[in-house]
Amino acid sequence: MLESPIQQYPNIRGEVTSVAPALKVTDIHKSFNRRQQGLPVLKGVSLTVEQGEFVSIVGPSGCGKSTLFHIVGGLVQPDSGKVWMNGHEVTGERGHISFMPQQPALFPWRTIEDNVILAQEVKGISKREARRDARKWIAKVGLSGFEEAYPHMLSGGMQQRASFLRALLSPEELMCLDEPFSALDALTRSDMQRWLLDIWEENRRSVLLITHNIEEALLLSNRIYVFSSRPGTVLQEIAVPFPRPRREEITEDPTFLALKRDLSNWMKEEQHKMQILR
Repeated sequence: MLESPIQQYPNIRGEVTSVAPALKVTDIHKSFNRRQQGLPVLKGVSLTVEQGEFVSIVGPSGCGKSTLFHIVGGLVQPDSGKVWMNGHEVTGERGHISFMPQQPALFPWRTIEDNVILAQEVKGISKREARRDARKWIAKVGLSGFEEAYPHMLSGGMQQRASFLRALLSPEELMCLDEPFSALDALTRSDMQRWLLDIWEENRRSVLLITHNIEEALLLSNRIYVFSSRPGTVLQEIAVPFPRPRREEITEDPTFLALKRDLSNWMKEEQHKMQILR
């Protein structure tokens, strides 16, 4: 019998709570057909994101991380396993997450403000109310003065801020971020990491992030799940030991550097296995 999603969990402060996690994924298996054969992509994946927690997934390319996001979002049905949110099973159901993809995915015919309020519109929130909320945040994320601009008028980093703000203002509690900064240059990516850290510290939404950037995962996360090569499964669960609020100076901490080295070695080993599989 499947265990109840409402149990005793340590929260991000180490306290025990009976509140159901924002996300609980249990024993997910998924295969796709390839050349008339089954291609296993996920094998027994289980993980949780507690309320107000920032969790990252790292792993080699092709290990099923994005497939897991599609399952969590209800776009793909797992072969077996369950998805729970806030104590309710939502396997195969859409509309329970706010999602930020690798590219900003802003509608070119809508202004930045209209792009930001899109998720609220879809949920039936009045434009007047949605605009009021958006204007409070647009200044906070450094987009003041660009409310009536169109996406092509903004830099890549500014477009990503608008995309993140759209996800942040979405009524859904859980935010799923799929490599949101991967298309940015190194300097802009570093700026965006610091910006996201500050915004999250203020808002404390429940976040599940996919990233290949180990330093990014360590800087932002409460916990990190390390995925194996395909079929993806959880190899390690790392509790990031640094207190919040976090500052970029922790990247020079010996413990940070040791964790970064260990994670890099695991990733290299799993990436090598993926190359052999191909």
